[in-house]
Amino acid sequence: MRFEANPEIKMLVCLGEVGGEEEYRIVEAVKSGRIKKPLVMWVTGTSIKFMPKGIQFGHAGAKADANLETAEAKNSALKNVGVIVPNSFNDFGEIIKKTFNNLVSQGKHHPIPNVDPPPVPMMYSEAKARKLVRKPTSFTCTISDDSGDELVYAGHKISKVISENYSIADVIGLLWFKEKLPSWAGGFIEMVVKLCADHGPCVSGAHNAIVTARAGRDLMSSVAAGILTIGPRFGGAVAGAAVMFKDAFDSKMTPSEFVQSTKKSNIKIQGIGHLIKSLRNPDKRVVLLKDYASKFFPKTPLLNYALEVEKITTSKKDTLILNVDGAIGILCVDMMHGLEWSEDRIRTAIDTGGLNGLFLLGRTIGFIGHFMDQQRHKSGLYRHPMDDILYELPSPK
Repeated sequence: MRFEANPEIKMLVCLGEVGGEEEYRIVEAVKSGRIKKPLVMWVTGTSIKFMPKGIQFGHAGAKADANLETAEAKNSALKNVGVIVPNSFNDFGEIIKKTFNNLVSQGKHHPIPNVDPPPVPMMYSEAKARKLVRKPTSFTCTISDDSGDELVYAGHKISKVISENYSIADVIGLLWFKEKLPSWAGGFIEMVVKLCADHGPCVSGAHNAIVTARAGRDLMSSVAAGILTIGPRFGGAVAGAAVMFKDAFDSKMTPSEFVQSTKKSNIKIQGIGHLIKSLRNPDKRVVLLKDYASKFFPKTPLLNYALEVEKITTSKKDTLILNVDGAIGILCVDMMHGLEWSEDRIRTAIDTGGLNGLFLLGRTIGFIGHFMDQQRHKSGLYRHPMDDILYELPSPK
């Protein structure tokens, strides 16, 4: 009855079905005047008379077990009270249109202009496949690509990396610096990784990895414990030394002025000093690095500068030598100059601290080795001996 009461609605359309007697409620409504608007209605199921008695019909399984429930009886009753009933379902649409047009011609209805429906947006997956859309990305990657048929490292297909026997240094060059390094630079990178792989069980990183392994933790936890010790005093001075020495060199400070300025500022020179190595007991790793650079590097201006600084620092104390962190960081800068990188590119590489990655990568090999070593020994939980600790607590009161 809501449709009858709505003045915007000028005619009604209804479709009934065989079975039940709900349609007779409409008959009574029209007969009593509660429905006054033109009503076009058809009850489906006239074909059921050609089917076996009692068969279910329609989406709800309706069936006509009494004469009143047949489609013919309902359509006849509707027609008798003035409902517009077509001759068959085939005429249903045409009769609806005819009734509507009659209302318009009589001035009882003014058609509402058709409104074009809004276009249904294309599915994003389809639009993307057809290259019609793009969306902002969350990340940008310029070193590798696995979106195609084959993994690519900085433009080099992985099949080429393997078939042409790229070295680990070549892969590092592609993924860290986005270029395949020449053999002299690649040789330096591999040498650094080998030299940094381990330095015995006593240094802080290896010690932490061993203690963690003996506490029953897994490989990743043990390696992480070792890695987390890397910093300005252990391995993390590679980048710091590169920055300090390059800044001093670029500002044209003499080695003496550089040493004096750090002393005045109470700043330790990163890359200088060793706990047990000295001029009389040099660090063989540094010797090897210097020898390699002198043979294969195009030039070593920053190393030469650092060695002049070392002469000044060791004159005060013979353990204030250029250590392996310093040698690696300084030679990395000389390597970049030898590769003819721009100053901006060099500065970006050293300011981000990425050069510490060489020590990190190399030393991870050793941390894994120490973990595996402790597993082979089936070592138990480590507890530090009390006689190795000096207790300086206030006397009990």
